[in-house]
Amino acid sequence: MEEFRRSYSRLCKESGAEPQEAVLQQLHQLPRGRLDLATQSLTVDTCRALGKLLPRETLCTELVLSDCMLSEEGGQARQGATLLLRGLCANTVLRFLDLKGNNLRATGAEALGKLLQQNKSIQSLTLEWNNLGTWDDAFATFCGGLAANGTLQQLDLRNNQISHKGAEELALALKGNATLQQLDLRWNNIGLLGGRALMNCLPSNRTLWRLDLAGNNIPGDVLRAVEQAMGHNQDRLTTFQENHARTHVLSREVQRLREEKSKQFLDLMETIDKQREEMAKSSRASAARIGQLQEALNERHSIINALKAKLQMTEAALALSEQKAQDLGELLATAEQEQLSLSQRQAKERRLEQQEAAERESKLLRDLSAANEKNLLLQNQVDELEGKVKCQQEQLFQTRQELTSMSAQLKMRAIQAEERLDMEKRRSRQSLEDSESLRIKEVEHMSRHLEESERAMQERVQRLEAVRLSLEEELSRVKAAALSERGQAEEELIKAKSQARLEEQQRLAHLEEKLRLLVQARDEAQGACLQQKQAVVEAQTRASQLGLQLEGLRRRLEELQQDLSHKDQERVAEVSRVRVELQEQNGRLQAELAAQEALREKAAALERQLKVMASDHREALLDRESENASLREKLRLREAEIARIRDEEAQRASFLQNAVLAYVQGSPVRTLSPPK
Repeated sequence: MEEFRRSYSRLCKESGAEPQEAVLQQLHQLPRGRLDLATQSLTVDTCRALGKLLPRETLCTELVLSDCMLSEEGGQARQGATLLLRGLCANTVLRFLDLKGNNLRATGAEALGKLLQQNKSIQSLTLEWNNLGTWDDAFATFCGGLAANGTLQQLDLRNNQISHKGAEELALALKGNATLQQLDLRWNNIGLLGGRALMNCLPSNRTLWRLDLAGNNIPGDVLRAVEQAMGHNQDRLTTFQENHARTHVLSREVQRLREEKSKQFLDLMETIDKQREEMAKSSRASAARIGQLQEALNERHSIINALKAKLQMTEAALALSEQKAQDLGELLATAEQEQLSLSQRQAKERRLEQQEAAERESKLLRDLSAANEKNLLLQNQVDELEGKVKCQQEQLFQTRQELTSMSAQLKMRAIQAEERLDMEKRRSRQSLEDSESLRIKEVEHMSRHLEESERAMQERVQRLEAVRLSLEEELSRVKAAALSERGQAEEELIKAKSQARLEEQQRLAHLEEKLRLLVQARDEAQGACLQQKQAVVEAQTRASQLGLQLEGLRRRLEELQQDLSHKDQERVAEVSRVRVELQEQNGRLQAELAAQEALREKAAALERQLKVMASDHREALLDRESENASLREKLRLREAEIARIRDEEAQRASFLQNAVLAYVQGSPVRTLSPPK
């Protein structure tokens, strides 16, 4: 404010005048944006300086210029008032202006009309004890500015010499004005015509709820009609304020609901992202596990190939031993018996080995069947997960439908409450639809990802089944080859036995002749037996080695079975974890549904409150109408009593006048007009 004082002093000195001390003192003591220059005789230079400074002033919100003699007789004073009001036209912070007792007339009325037409900040204007209604054309200009104004709420026009023509101009201005709430027209000269003009304009004006018309010689019925119109406008204002408060509460509730829905949507998106990450992790883990299972199957295939090679080697060794046994049987019967015993032992061992191989094959088949059952169980679990995902999608769809229905209901209620919230509700509905479309896209993307992962799992399972089928075919081929080789070996043994018998019969006929050769052959046979014993020992060592290898294979199979059991346990744990997560998601969805039910209950409670308030408002209106009727009846009785008292007083006055005229002969009694 110190800068304002310096600017005022500088402008006064530039115009060649000294600044007024009273004005400087008031500028120095400016309390909370109020500039009070009441009862100060302002000069033209001061008015010019204030007119230049007030458009740029941002701290002064109240300006009091009552009884400042701004419109005394003379052109300079009127020019000062015009300069001051012209400067206020560009002010944007002034809220209260008091020009009481300045005797403003035609020029002041025109300046005030321009001020009301251009200024967009003044809300209260006091013009008491002026002469604005003296000139009809100037007051019409003032009324035109009032009609074009959109911010003024209070106007005081007491004691302004306003006639019935001025009241008609005011009536036209009130028809075009939509912001004025209080108008004071007491102690003017409006009369019956002006009162009727104001009364006729009130039905088209719904913002004016206070109009004071006392002291204007207006009949009582017109005043009562004006009061009734003001009562209606006041009731409308109270209902509008209540509706505005309710709409504000509803808008805050809608905003809170919107924030809660956005928060729930963000939580749902986070859970979907987490589920996506977990599904990706599970798919990677399942891919790694399937790779490990494929590697284990490859190892088994290599082990079976090694077993096939070893079986072929043993069969070749057995064929060589059978040939040697046939050669030795031709030479000696005893060697044949030993050979028979050895072949029987070897046959027993072979049977044992074949039984062991059959048992191993049965174990492998059982393992393969168990693996198939586990694959079927996993596929069933995947189907269950698909069903749960579909159920969850249906629940999401239901929640989305409920959200859309809730938003529509809230929208309709807000439209019924206040038409001004239409645009905000459309924007909120658009944002909700966008968020729902985003959520639908995310869910579709998630479902596609799940379908792709399920297809990949099914393809991998089919591949494993094809590998298993190929292994089974290879095992059947090996079995068939082993059976065919066994039949060939038995046929060769039978042939060898028949040939040995024939050769024995032939040799028995020539034994005596070949005794010497037999002795020599015995020695050779003993050497051959030693070689055969060495070959048997080697075969036994090989059989022991094969047994050790078979034990190692058994251990390997047990380890693989343990790995499969661990993997099954991990799969079961993963499935249980997925079930727990689905249960948690179901719990969250149930919590969201409960929250939506609570919101519905709140909306229903708000509707009930609105209905109760509407019923209360109707009852209050009915009570007020009944009170108005009773008050009208009382007023009618009071007016009748006042008329009776007036008649009695008139009779008494006539009696007194006759008595005074009988005794006194003088001038007639003068009637004094009551002071305003």
